[in-house]
Amino acid sequence: MFDIGFWELMLIAVMGLVVLGPERLPVAIRTVRGWISGVRNFSDSVKSELTEELRIHELHANLKKAEQSDMTNLSPEVAESVEALKSAAAMMNEPFKQRDTSASPEENSSPTTADNNNTQSSSSNDHKSSS
Repeated sequence: MFDIGFWELMLIAVMGLVVLGPERLPVAIRTVRGWISGVRNFSDSVKSELTEELRIHELHANLKKAEQSDMTNLSPEVAESVEALKSAAAMMNEPFKQRDTSASPEENSSPTTADNNNTQSSSSNDHKSSS
C-alpha cells in the first residue's frame, strides 16, 4: 500500500522512541493500531454496502427488462435475476409461515399437572433433606 521498506520502519520506530519515550510509545502504537483497524472496518463495510447496492440495482434493471418483455423469452441472465428475486421473496415470507404454525393454543395455556407434580415432589425432597 505505502511502499515502506524495513529501514524506513526502523527510522520511524527510533524517532518514535526518542520523541515519545519508552513509557508512552506502546500506548501510542496501540492507539494508532486502533485507528487503523477502525478505518479498515469502515472501508470494508462501505465496500460491502456498495456491492450490495450495485447487485440490487442490477436485479431491479433485469426485473424491468423482464416486465417489458411480459416475462417471456427472457435471457438467461434476466431469468436468473427473476428467480433470485422470487427466492428472496419466498425467504422473506418464510418466518411468517413458521410463526403462524408454531403458535398453538397449548403453548399459551397454564402449566400442566406434570409440572405441578414435579414442583411438589421437589419441595417434599427439600423437607426430607432438612430433617
